[in-house]
Formats: sequence, C-alpha cells, structure tokens
Amino acid sequence: MTAIRVLIAKPGLDGHDRGAKVIARALRDAGMEVIYTGLRQTPEMIAEAALQEDVDVVGLSILSGAHMALVPRIRQEMDSSGLQDVSLLVGGIIPDDDVNALHDIGVSAVFGPGTNTEDIVKHIHKLMDTRQT
Repeated sequence: MTAIRVLIAKPGLDGHDRGAKVIARALRDAGMEVIYTGLRQTPEMIAEAALQEDVDVVGLSILSGAHMALVPRIRQEMDSSGLQDVSLLVGGIIPDDDVNALHDIGVSAVFGPGTNTEDIVKHIHKLMDTRQT
C-alpha cells in the first residue's frame, strides 16, 4: 500500500504557520507523506503544487479570516486542474456559521483550534478508505 500524500498549504497573507507545522508533523508521524508549501500561497500555487505532487488530500490552514474568499477559489483551481477527487480539508479560525458553506463547496472537514491531531489522522484514513471502495 502506498503512503497517503498530503499537501499542507497556508493561503493568503496569514503569516502564522505553527499550527500547519504541527499538523504536518503529526501526519508524517502517522506514516503519511507530507508536502508543506510554506506561507503566502495563492490559490493557483496551491492547485499547481497539488497537481505536481500528485496528492490525495489538500489541507489548508487559515487564521486570517479570509477563508470564504480563499477556499472557493482554491477548490475552483483544483477542479480546473482535474483534481476533483482530491479531498480538501480546512483548519484554523473558522466561525461555525461558515462551516456549512465550506462543506457546500466541497470541503470534507473543518478543524478548529485545539482539534486532536489523531482526529485529523483518522478522518484522512476514513476518506482514503471510502475512496478505495
């Protein structure tokens, strides 16, 4: 079985990446291959990296409050690049009122501050199990 490949990205102008690095390490520790794009990524850069790295999952870390502007553009760029089957996860400061709208545009899960990293690992494994059946 090949390792699950996950791209962790920090879209927009948000300059805080401690949480993204914690998630990246937890996913690596769980046996996943993790590509971290670094700070200040555009939707186009994220979709291109996901395509080039042939990932199974894209995880976005957003603390800036720009999630409702950035996430739809990222999903659109991913879909335009033929990445409709790549799961999209969002973590960060996301108001409860925005969660359903993010699900409606194709976000698999939204993880807030303090989420146990094991819950994220389990969710990704569940996504991959569903994809294989």
